[in-house]
Amino acid sequence: MRRDLEATRKFFADDLFAVHSGIEIDQVGEGYARCSMEIKDFHKNARGVVMGGAIFTLADLCYGAACDGQACSMTSEINYLHAAKGKKLFAEAKMVKDGRTTVFYEIRVTDDEGRLVAFATMTGFRIQRSGS
Repeated sequence: MRRDLEATRKFFADDLFAVHSGIEIDQVGEGYARCSMEIKDFHKNARGVVMGGAIFTLADLCYGAACDGQACSMTSEINYLHAAKGKKLFAEAKMVKDGRTTVFYEIRVTDDEGRLVAFATMTGFRIQRSGS
């Protein structure tokens, strides 16, 4: 497992959609990651608010960093709770279950004004396990 921040960043540098979206991996730990994304005009929809797809992309990459790229998502659910305000979004992913073949994470997306923007859950299928 790549629990080293720089190694994790290097691995996900090939995730070009997230890279072009401006997502940064800020912290990683065992079953944990924190990512951020500065809100740009291209993240906004015609109404001037951050698009759900931009928020989901942030949550999804954060999930991937938290599970160290060792599981692929089988199901994802996201609930959009508030429109994002401010200049930056943060996602924090935490492992809830680490099973033999599946993992389960919850991801909270907040803005830099402290507002809970979205809450996501993701179930993943383990594609490799450290030491196997």
